[in-house]
Amino acid sequence: MTRLGERAQRRFRGGGRFTEGFVAATLLFCVGPMTIIGGLQNGLTGDPTTYLLKSGLDIIAATALAGVYGAGVLLSALSILTVQGGIALGSFALASSVLADLDPASLRDHPVMLALTGTGGVVLLGIAWNLMLSALEFTDQRVRVGSFLPALLLSPLLAWALGLIWPA
Repeated sequence: MTRLGERAQRRFRGGGRFTEGFVAATLLFCVGPMTIIGGLQNGLTGDPTTYLLKSGLDIIAATALAGVYGAGVLLSALSILTVQGGIALGSFALASSVLADLDPASLRDHPVMLALTGTGGVVLLGIAWNLMLSALEFTDQRVRVGSFLPALLLSPLLAWALGLIWPA
């Protein structure tokens, strides 16, 4: 993600902390529980309520991030559109075949969803830690949050596999 942000910084002639803003905003807005739950809710039931609430919260956070990082935060909108749109479209496509017998309201308490949103929460803690260290100018002790991204795929798979071994 950093390399993508650096390429965008060169292309758009962004200055300052453009890349940091792009990466921080993309991770903050794309890995939270509301991103996953909202996309599934929107795709499975057609109800955009969670995404509408999330967009209001994201605007407030983006305003604060833009004050610290600059224009790179704006470019994260493309990442957000790709991730959130992909989740909503993917869940819509899979709803009729894979989850036909599952009630969409029960997704909030499903172990796979709990593992996914819990992992997203840990990534958000890493972002908050980095923002705090950045404000204190301790850049050598930052968490490499991008390294946690594979866990967003592995944790739900592990929860699903454990559910097969030890059903509830």
